[in-house]
Amino acid sequence: MGKASRRQRGSDRASRPARPKPAPFEPRPFAGLPNETDWVAMREILPAATAVVTVRLEHVPDGAPQEVTVATVLPLAWPGLHRADGTVLIGTQAGNSSGDASRDLAAQLLAALAAEEGHPVTTVPQVTADSPRLQDLLTDDSAFEVTVHEGFDFWVADQELEGEAKDSLERANATLVPTVAMTSAPSAYWVRIGERTHIRLVLPDDEDPATDALARLHAAGDDTLGGDTRLLGAFRAGGLLVPVWDLDPALEAADHEDAVAAWVERYRAALTDSALTPEERRARSGLLSRQVTLR
Repeated sequence: MGKASRRQRGSDRASRPARPKPAPFEPRPFAGLPNETDWVAMREILPAATAVVTVRLEHVPDGAPQEVTVATVLPLAWPGLHRADGTVLIGTQAGNSSGDASRDLAAQLLAALAAEEGHPVTTVPQVTADSPRLQDLLTDDSAFEVTVHEGFDFWVADQELEGEAKDSLERANATLVPTVAMTSAPSAYWVRIGERTHIRLVLPDDEDPATDALARLHAAGDDTLGGDTRLLGAFRAGGLLVPVWDLDPALEAADHEDAVAAWVERYRAALTDSALTPEERRARSGLLSRQVTLR
């Protein structure tokens, strides 16, 4: 190959547009949003729940609503839906994963706002480092108050279904894990799975200090919710820790409210910078061996 040809080929490569950089990994993708812990709960541990957010006006297309419903799951795991009545929904558990859940959900939100009324969003372009995040799109007063539902009827609002659509909704409702939001602590949820019951609590602190605090409580024998309860371990989700307790299945969520409130106070007292004792370090190692990373 002659020098001119090599120069020409090099010139062609130089003139090509730069490939977009992939979205960087964000260990705490919802940090900076109001109620970060409930964003994590919606994406990782809640079966049927919704919350409403407000989009900054400059990101709302003409004719689209400024308020968007954030849901756990939509029919057929759609990333988004623009209903015929103008309502816009996005699903937090749609499966997109770039390493930054905030960018993934922001892309779903923009696609749903831009979709024609009466149409679902079935695919969303892969996000890049230049893609906006939820923190860029939502107003500062998007409080994100979660409503836990007993079924997936919120999919259809006030519509009446027949045939396959009705059967599909009934099947989804039949698989639902009964879940109750606790009132004694933010982002604490009681669940019944078969014959067993559990409480899952999303802690608002980074994983490492949260794990240290749990280790201190475990070493002191203060990690349970009293009675016949025990700490099973913890999930790691969205950069946060989600301890899980096994409970007396004969009791309901309301029976544990006082115990959860008391545990939260003990946990806050255990969030210190002091070095772990040998016994606490052993407790920490045991906790780490029982941690499970979601997604």
